[in-house]
Amino acid sequence: MNEQDLRHLFAVSVEDVLPSRPATAGWDRARRTRRTRRAVGAAVLAVVLVGGATVAVRRPSPSPPLHHTVAPTVAPSHAGPVQRPPAELTFPPDPLNRLTGPATVRLSERPVQRALALFQPVDEENRADGPIRILGDDGVVRSLDVVTLAPTRDADGNEATAVKPGVLSPDGRWAAFAQTNELIMIDLTTAGVRRVPLDGYLELVVWAHDRVLVGGDNRTYAVERDTEAAGTIDVSAWNVVTPDPEAGREAALIETVGERGSLALRSRSAREATIRSEQRITDDALPSPYEVNEFYGRGWLHGGRMATAAWITNNEIDGAEGVAVLDSRTGAVTHLLDLGRDRAKGCCPVLGWDNKGNVLLRLEPAALARWDPESGEITGMIRDLRGVLVLAG
Repeated sequence: MNEQDLRHLFAVSVEDVLPSRPATAGWDRARRTRRTRRAVGAAVLAVVLVGGATVAVRRPSPSPPLHHTVAPTVAPSHAGPVQRPPAELTFPPDPLNRLTGPATVRLSERPVQRALALFQPVDEENRADGPIRILGDDGVVRSLDVVTLAPTRDADGNEATAVKPGVLSPDGRWAAFAQTNELIMIDLTTAGVRRVPLDGYLELVVWAHDRVLVGGDNRTYAVERDTEAAGTIDVSAWNVVTPDPEAGREAALIETVGERGSLALRSRSAREATIRSEQRITDDALPSPYEVNEFYGRGWLHGGRMATAAWITNNEIDGAEGVAVLDSRTGAVTHLLDLGRDRAKGCCPVLGWDNKGNVLLRLEPAALARWDPESGEITGMIRDLRGVLVLAG
């Protein structure tokens, strides 16, 4: 989302938003029985909470006016390559908070010019609970009414919502959803639906320029958006990093591979997925005893940098939560956000970058927060929201 989008949204009339409250109860992060890392990557990615099992109905409070005074962002307690979040986040007004309210029109009645975000509400069992909401760049929230999506599932019967980070194209004009034995692509500017038959239990989607990478346990397909031509590609849908939308269609595909002590970034050619190089991930820039143990969730590229959630070793525990920023060309960890030990496992997946080089992530009690690795500033964007949030590039 760029600055022009934000200005435009602030200029339109603001819908009422539900009052926020702190999260008072967690939910069962349905992890897959065979893949700890993949479990968090698919079922936990970007699922954010509304407090409590039951939400009391209150009169909505209006969003602050445009001239509302914004509290200054609180700087973290650490400087340098390792940073910590502040004890409390500030929440300046943000257009994405419109997603906390219901849709006011159906997509079929009023397609978007560009979608900024999708949101799938979920229930206590982490199942889809109501229609998908689409926030357009005109500030209007639409409901997705042109298709009914089934949960994704694997061969063992594990299910997850079809809405996951990665389904929205970087330009906000398309959405693609993995389904068993097919890929569904929706042109959000016309509300048109395309169905591409494919074999297998398909679970994850990644946009790579004008192609969709869709896959599951055993195979990944590359599907051309314009022609619907499809073929298998030798890259893991679980491990591939979301490409930088500015990099072009021939930009290399990057995978995170390896185990603790031997983590690496593997570069493959864009079309044939031929291995080009493999860079070992290094922690040399971090003070002792800090190190990255394992990645989880989806990684995101922005220029020459990659951001991803991770389990880390800090000065208190082996297995703390964290977010790492790496040099995607050398594998060096350049910045680490230390989120400590007192959080749920897999708490804080990365959801992308903004155009100013800020990492966007879930950071309780924030459904969405913004972290600037260079300055260390962390600001809340959306408060409590139970469901799966997906952002455009």
